[in-house]
Amino acid sequence: MTLLAVVLSFTCPPTRTPGAGAEFARSLTAYSLIVGLCIAFMAAPAMQRWAWLFPMPGTRRACAHLGAYAALSAQATLGDLAGQDGTALAYAQSDQSRHAVNTCLASTTTLWLPVYALAAAL
Repeated sequence: MTLLAVVLSFTCPPTRTPGAGAEFARSLTAYSLIVGLCIAFMAAPAMQRWAWLFPMPGTRRACAHLGAYAALSAQATLGDLAGQDGTALAYAQSDQSRHAVNTCLASTTTLWLPVYALAAAL
């Protein structure tokens, strides 16, 4: 949001001048893409949290499976120690699962940010 505020405060949209159609189109395109990218950056956290804004059920399901695998991996890593403290095991599994899901969603969001930026620019 800060980046968008800075861009909008210190720049102005290009103005059309007679005889400079191509230059105006390039300037307007660049300005729109920058503002669109700022809007996409602002929307990225919401895209990760709300399925209706980022409707990729296959990706969300795959990220959940990665989280389940990370939880099992945490238990396997602890080995015999897992039986001694169930609370510590539950915390380790939850932490590893959350980290795996967040990383998966973040990488997918990064791949799709240019698409949302272009849509916002248009």
